[in-house]
Amino acid sequence: MLDSSEGALWERYDVAMLDLDGVVYVGPDAVLGAPAHLADARAAGLHLAYVTNNASRTPDTVAAHLRELGIDAEDGDVVTSAQAAARVLAGDLPEGAPVFVIGGEGLEVALTEEGLRPVQDAAEEPVAVVSGFHRDLRWSTVIDGAILVRAGLPWVASNTDMTVPTPDGPGPGNGALVRVVAEFADREPVVAGKPRPPLFEETLRRVGGSRPLVVGDRLDTDIEGANATGYDSLLVMTGVTDLGQLVSARPELRPTYVAADLGGLGRAHRQPEVDGKAVCAGGWRATVGDAGLEVGGDGDADTWWQAVATAAWRHLDATGEPVAVDGLTPPGSVDARPDDQDESQDEERERP
Repeated sequence: MLDSSEGALWERYDVAMLDLDGVVYVGPDAVLGAPAHLADARAAGLHLAYVTNNASRTPDTVAAHLRELGIDAEDGDVVTSAQAAARVLAGDLPEGAPVFVIGGEGLEVALTEEGLRPVQDAAEEPVAVVSGFHRDLRWSTVIDGAILVRAGLPWVASNTDMTVPTPDGPGPGNGALVRVVAEFADREPVVAGKPRPPLFEETLRRVGGSRPLVVGDRLDTDIEGANATGYDSLLVMTGVTDLGQLVSARPELRPTYVAADLGGLGRAHRQPEVDGKAVCAGGWRATVGDAGLEVGGDGDADTWWQAVATAAWRHLDATGEPVAVDGLTPPGSVDARPDDQDESQDEERERP
């Protein structure tokens, strides 16, 4: 279940691997309070790394966006799935090896930095293929790359996110393209991005640290990836994970800590206590009754989420069924998104 930390998390860990969309910003705007919480964490000595599954944008572009939002971020603080994919390939290929790119600038820059040569012409005799989201990707490039994959060339995908946000709602992401190539070639790629370990490992290699904490808003990428890599994690409830998803989380999707927002980095986390059939955290008391999960008492938003998660997971483990949460509303619920912006549907949601 949830762990405890007697002091603030920024005292226990030396680097935070922060997801972006839903944690730091939503589209063009900062999550409410995020810049101030991050400034406090940085002042306390926590190294902040911004970790994204987005393979289309370069780290300097992402860092520039963060600075526009008032967040003190350097280019080197940003680590992308393109960089992780390039690192995976560089470990197996000689310097200067040509790599066919089913993607765009983010992958091309990352490959070049690793001493590899990005190409989009089969006549260049590429020795491997890498794929990642790019809005203006040509279908002819996809065809050429897929033929190379079917011919047996090593293939690395930056991520398998199935959707990207658009002004008209979610659209097909890199995961959809990966499925097309995989079915055509009857092969599966090596995946570098979340929830697989390479992106987390690349982040630690680049930014340093020995006590990493993954901070994310999505269970099946941020939290599952942290668990798969052996890192602790903090789930913040400012992004895509809602109450229903949280109470239904299987053990591999459960975070080490949960908080309402990034302010959780600066607070102690006490493990909820079990009192008979009730779970108590802060001033809250959560029980499972005939009508589902019930919460009484009073306290802050962080401990409400902690009580709810623990009670719900105990019920799920005991019965195999998620508890009903109809009618439950977290205290002080405030939408972290601007009024005119819909919630994004995908992890780090590679923005067009």
